[in-house]
Amino acid sequence: RNMSSAGPEGRKKMRECDGLIDSLVYYIQGAIADHEPNDKATENCVCILHNLSYQLEIELPESYAQSIYMQRRNISTNDKTPGCFGTRSRKVKEKQQDTPLPEEKSNPRGVESLWHSTLIRIYLSLIAKSTRNYTQEASLGALQNLTAGTGPMPFAVARTVVQKANGLPSIRTMLHVSHPTVKKTAVSLLRNLSRNTSLQSDIAREVLPDLVSILPESVPGSDIVCETTASICYTLYNLTQSSSHNARLLLSADGLPKIITISMNDSNMFSKASKAASVLLYSLWSHADLHSAYKK
Repeated sequence: RNMSSAGPEGRKKMRECDGLIDSLVYYIQGAIADHEPNDKATENCVCILHNLSYQLEIELPESYAQSIYMQRRNISTNDKTPGCFGTRSRKVKEKQQDTPLPEEKSNPRGVESLWHSTLIRIYLSLIAKSTRNYTQEASLGALQNLTAGTGPMPFAVARTVVQKANGLPSIRTMLHVSHPTVKKTAVSLLRNLSRNTSLQSDIAREVLPDLVSILPESVPGSDIVCETTASICYTLYNLTQSSSHNARLLLSADGLPKIITISMNDSNMFSKASKAASVLLYSLWSHADLHSAYKK
């Protein structure tokens, strides 16, 4: 677990280690089957897989990259977004939606397992069944890593989470846990998922009122709450930017007073949340048909 967070070279060596990823997945499957999702070894296994999934799209060996992306349209390397929290241009988003999804192998081995639907369902199962915060956070974090890029793999994972594996109810539950980093990671995952325009109506219907409900009534009181608040605002921005219906949903959930309060704070410590709220307000105002409702 410690070695898996040692950086790009460490991750590369561990991904290439014959049988390692398969063994970790096998162990977690057994723990879930035996109704033991809370043991320490399961936590360690999930944390290792979480670390090995970080920047996976960028660090994949050439042979895998070619097989996954052989149908991919020519997207400029300048459009690639490294890391977990990068923003995407509209052009990249449109190209991404238009890209054929990679086909899954029925019996994945090694690094192939890291983005396979089998492991995605395992993460969602652990989110639903484990009461161990580190296990929940690592499962959410692995899905966050896998949905962070701009290519067909992150989009395929996002579609599996939202539509094929019905993962939103489990993620929604994590928005209401008391552990701040679990909540923060759940919001970051939803932010990644909400970038996919074809999934936005499902996400808004399932979790938009919950996102509004966990927005603070006043200025956030800590760094982690501030980051989470900013992430919520950017998620709501993604969901409402092109949808007047979703903007109305935000309005009916009493989100506007909270967002205005957060946007009006100009201290340096909370500038991230304030800026995100201001961007959201600016976007909401672009729905001219809602102006009278906003004024009321």
